[in-house]
Parts: sequence; C-alpha cells; structure tokens
Amino acid sequence: MMQIGNIQFESFPVILAPMEDITDLSFRLICKEMGADLMYTEFIASEGLIRDAAQSRAKLHFLPRERPIGIQIFGHDVESMVTATRIAEEAEPDLIDLNFGCPVRKVVSKGGGAALLTDVPRMVRMTEAVVKATRLPVTAKTRLGWDRNNQNITKVAMRLQDAGIRAITIHGRTRDQLYGGKADWTLIGEVKANPAINIPVIGNGDVVNPQIALEMKERYGVDGIMIGRATIGNPWLFKRVKHFLATGELLPEPSLSERIEMVKKQLAYAIDLKGERTALVEMRKFYAGYFKGIPNFKEYKMRLLIAASKNDIINLLNEVSLANEPTSYKRIDKNSF
Repeated sequence: MMQIGNIQFESFPVILAPMEDITDLSFRLICKEMGADLMYTEFIASEGLIRDAAQSRAKLHFLPRERPIGIQIFGHDVESMVTATRIAEEAEPDLIDLNFGCPVRKVVSKGGGAALLTDVPRMVRMTEAVVKATRLPVTAKTRLGWDRNNQNITKVAMRLQDAGIRAITIHGRTRDQLYGGKADWTLIGEVKANPAINIPVIGNGDVVNPQIALEMKERYGVDGIMIGRATIGNPWLFKRVKHFLATGELLPEPSLSERIEMVKKQLAYAIDLKGERTALVEMRKFYAGYFKGIPNFKEYKMRLLIAASKNDIINLLNEVSLANEPTSYKRIDKNSF
C-alpha cells in the first residue's frame, strides 16, 4: 500500500501525469472515470499565480469527484514559489507537487523545471521553504539529470527527501532528451532500492500498455506508475493497466463505438466548462489518439480539425462510425438499386 501524507492507496496506484494543455478538467474527468488513482492539474507558473493571471488561476479549479488531486507548480524563485504554494493551498487540493523536470525551453530558460537539476542547492532551498509554508504533503517530479553525463537523480532524491517531500516521481529521461529516445528506468530502480530512501518512488516514462506497466513494476519495484502522453486520446489505458496488474487478464482495446462515445463525452465536458469555440479548438489534440489505427481516418481528421460547431463534430463522428461498420451491417442506400 502506498501512502502520501494522509492519502492512502489500497492497491498499486496508476497515476495521471500533469501535462500542459492536456490535463485540464474535462480530460481529468474522463481519466478519473477510467480509473486514474491520482491526478494533477496542468502545471502552473508561480509568477502567474502571484500576478493573479486569469489563465493560471483557472488551472486551480477542480471538482470534488477528482480527489485525490494535486496542484503542480513551477518557478525559479524561492519566495515566489512559497507565495504560489499558499495561493494553491487555498484551492484545497490533496497535495502540492513541485515541477523539477519540465524540459521545454521557455521554462528552462527562466531557471524553472529541469533547470533546477543544475542547481541542486536552490532546488533544496525551494523545497524546504515550500514544505514549511503548507500543511499539505509536498511531492516532486523530476528527471534523471540534465544530460547523459550529469545523471544526478540518486543525490537529488536523497536531498529532496531530507528537505521534506513525501514522494518523488522520476521520469526516466534526462532534460536534453526532451521526450525522445527511450526512457531508462535503471536509475529509477536504483533510487527505489536505496535503503536510505523511505518515501514512495513513482516511475514515469514510456508506459504505453499494460504489459510494460507490469514489467516496470516487477523489475524496478516502484511504488506506483505515472502515465502521461500514452493516455492522450486513450484514457482506457488506466482501466486496462489496473485490470492487468490485478488479474493478469488483458482487456481488449476499446471498440470504435466506444472511442466515438468517449470523444462525445469529453467534448461535452469541455463545452460545459469552456464554451463551444474553445472546446472545439482544444479537442483537436486528442483525435489522433482516439482514432489511432482506424483505417482511412486521415480524411476525417482533417475535417474534424476545421469543424465549426459541435453538431459538425457529431455528424463527422457518425460518418466515421458508418464508414467503418462491417460490410454486412452497413446501411443500404436505396438509390443504389
């Protein structure tokens, strides 16, 4: 059983990774329904919260049925991170997560995210200050190191534990890999096997199916698994991973009708939360995942990307369904006789 502060997980937890422009409320609701044990908001810039930026504040919003849920923040200045933590705490999440792993240039160039792997003393000071500033459990997400020659995660994990974090998530890549190459879980396993580490260690990176999830769990002994990009347009992955870990039975991939109904549900959630125009734009990034492997989907994808209304989307989805029905069940066009 894994525990973070007073949050207890009765079985091996499968966790949704925080992803910018992906893990908004509408997508999180879908993932929760599919079995995600713990979720995080999109990461939020500390400076944005301090300036009371509308976009940053909006990311603090979540619903009670999403619990347990964490708010992830990032930044480079210790005092700003403390202030942002206190603002985030007002939203009453279950935990605060510190982003020490984001590799994108706009974050790293300002000294946030994975840049702190090159300044471990600052990372530690920031963590200590945030832990002291909140009553909530504080966790951290990071990477193996800055590059292949500077994989300092073993030291970082110890320092962060000493600074007071209650769990650590490690992505099996260095910063300079971004999201390319193959995730290496070897050092994640070494951190977990270190007898001096007594906080939960959560592994992240390249878990794209239930079989890999089981392999990573058994080979490296992690306390939980976090999944990110593989869930985009594939929220069933949580259900399939958890079922496989519990029973050894591999559930089938979702049918086309299940995929279409899930798109409709996520679109409805997004429209309720953000309005039709914004929802149509933000759904575009999910279609490739939802319809991966569907024959001749490219034509429909292009039409979905330029659809101007909810009704247009629904009509296109119905076309996809009809075009991919088994031949014996397709409707007969009376004009063909």
